[in-house]
Amino acid sequence: MENIRNRLSISKENIDEIQKFLIDENNPFVNDILQLIDKYGGVDEINNKFKESSKIETIYKKLETVKPEYIDDLEWLTKQRDNEVFISVDNYRRKILGNAVDRIKFDDSFAVTLELSACQYFPFLIKSAQKAIPKQDLLPGRIIRVRYMKEQEKDGDLLAMQAAVNIIGASIVETLDTKGTMPGPDGLPMNIHLGGPDTITGYFGGVGMGNELALKWVDEFLYYYTNYGIKQVLNINPGTVILGYMLHKLGINNEFKISVYMGNDNPYSVLWTLMTAKLFARDDGTSPLIGFNLSNAVNNWTIEMSSDIRNNFGFEDVVRLEHHIIETQKSIVRQPYDRTQELLELAPKVRNISAKHEGGPVKIDQTREHPSDILDYFLTKEQITEQNLWGHLEQNYYDRQTAINNTAKALTEKGLSFIAARKLHHR
Repeated sequence: MENIRNRLSISKENIDEIQKFLIDENNPFVNDILQLIDKYGGVDEINNKFKESSKIETIYKKLETVKPEYIDDLEWLTKQRDNEVFISVDNYRRKILGNAVDRIKFDDSFAVTLELSACQYFPFLIKSAQKAIPKQDLLPGRIIRVRYMKEQEKDGDLLAMQAAVNIIGASIVETLDTKGTMPGPDGLPMNIHLGGPDTITGYFGGVGMGNELALKWVDEFLYYYTNYGIKQVLNINPGTVILGYMLHKLGINNEFKISVYMGNDNPYSVLWTLMTAKLFARDDGTSPLIGFNLSNAVNNWTIEMSSDIRNNFGFEDVVRLEHHIIETQKSIVRQPYDRTQELLELAPKVRNISAKHEGGPVKIDQTREHPSDILDYFLTKEQITEQNLWGHLEQNYYDRQTAINNTAKALTEKGLSFIAARKLHHR
């Protein structure tokens, strides 16, 4: 058996062939990436532009010309943070457990990140913060966004959300417009498979990033990285995943999160992804792969096995394993879908995981006039107004906030730790 196992050893010759391919000056795959980096001024210039554009004063200056009233909201949020009006983690635990909290030793090295998807509109976040203060609720430690980039660039939400997460101490992920759903010259999606129920079998490969879209994705990322300080984006395709690795290896300080749409639903698919991350890791062991959202189909065994792979590659503190605990009521999974109990069993065993909430609590969400729907992410602001959905989408967002707090409560009752918005609650 051991002799057979040794056959898996990768020869130096094969490694050398890969190295030779990557550094070949005539390699068009690498040359195309280098040309895009040159387009934005080179590695050092790109990283310097990112640092400047991500400064809060730079964001405010841009907001003054786009949406100046958002600055008032952000200054209010900063004042509340500085005055420590949001409930602290210690006080939250005492609120849930009473004096019994004094007998519990919380192990923060196993803290679960409270993740919310999606916060599409800045006013939703501000209003939920206003509600959280008197209710002594928590705001999430991680926020995912799936809005059209050009649309929110124009209306100021992109800038305001970048400032807001900086103020509250949360991480944020944006979703670029470049993907298989983007329209081509004929107005139809550039992924030939996308077209409705009559082409459903083509969906099995995911949304897709056909043909030249992978390089367009890099181009779009570098635009927002340099102009808006957008560091972390969603990644849905193997091609853009390896491009993300290569950008980081070349010196760009980019980060990305692999989407549930990638369909990593078993440990061997995770092995494939993390093995490539290891090959392209920097000398200090870092990788741009920050979040790894596995398929909704996975169970705790899958996550534990995936964690074992991650840890063996030295990525335990680098790659967060992200797991959907609640999903939207419509258009993505069979309901009821609630993995809270599984999370409570997993949390004491696996470090650096997040609990992602895409819908509200099942019993509440299913009764809404407009239950949460994953397809709402793809609506434009104009369509939302035309369909009179604003109030419904706002309620869906508050329901996600409720789900976040329900999970925090369940973890606390089990003596388990969580990560909420760090600058608001962890003090």
